[in-house]
Amino acid sequence: MSIEIHTDEYYMRQALAEARLAYEAGEVPVGAVVVSQGRIIARAHNLTERLNDVSAHAEMQALTAAAHFIGGKYLTRCTLYVSLEPCMMCAGALHWAQLSRLVFGAFDPRKGFSTWDKPLLHPKTEWEGGIMEEESAALLRDFFAERRKD
Repeated sequence: MSIEIHTDEYYMRQALAEARLAYEAGEVPVGAVVVSQGRIIARAHNLTERLNDVSAHAEMQALTAAAHFIGGKYLTRCTLYVSLEPCMMCAGALHWAQLSRLVFGAFDPRKGFSTWDKPLLHPKTEWEGGIMEEESAALLRDFFAERRKD
């Protein structure tokens, strides 16, 4: 079995494709993919409206799908790509999953995990924000601008 390695931008494009699915469904456009050994093992987007569940964020859906795929709750050899910086709830879940790496697009200056004084991610989790930030932020801006018109 060969492992195909892609760039962070490639995987972020995949997360953005999920975010566009959320947008089309009337959900806040946040998408996520989980990658293990160069392979996407989970794809998800926000489902809070559809499921009437405040915890149905893209990250939570992706974590659940990835854990099911690997048959375990720890994602120690996985990277999560998500179009928006995770909130405190999602960062807590990422902590418990012991995620190896987090990569996100747009920063969330109001609710993002990095705005908190204490670290929320697992100490071994590496993270990087701002990958394809403008594309991620534009999708969110367009979504909310459209909502304000209605």
